[in-house]
Amino acid sequence: MGRVVITHSTYIEGLIPLLKRLAQVPGIDTVTPAVICRVKGRSPLLRLRVSAPITGGHKLVARLGTSAQEVFVVTPMDREALQARLDQLAPSGQ
Repeated sequence: MGRVVITHSTYIEGLIPLLKRLAQVPGIDTVTPAVICRVKGRSPLLRLRVSAPITGGHKLVARLGTSAQEVFVVTPMDREALQARLDQLAPSGQ
């Protein structure tokens, strides 16, 4: 079981419970939420998508409303496998 690193005081609503479920996925070592910012687009539902590879894992972008937050995941999973797990955790109808 992986761990969620809590380092900020502000998170997108509903993100931490979702990241805690992600940390329970076999093969996930560490999940670290990072910078939060405002964006032009609008996402009515909380969505996580794989954005870019990083050393030892992937960067994700969490979106809800007009906010976006980076999330770093340390895992040996490839991009497609990680995105499939994310889709299972937060289906688009949530």
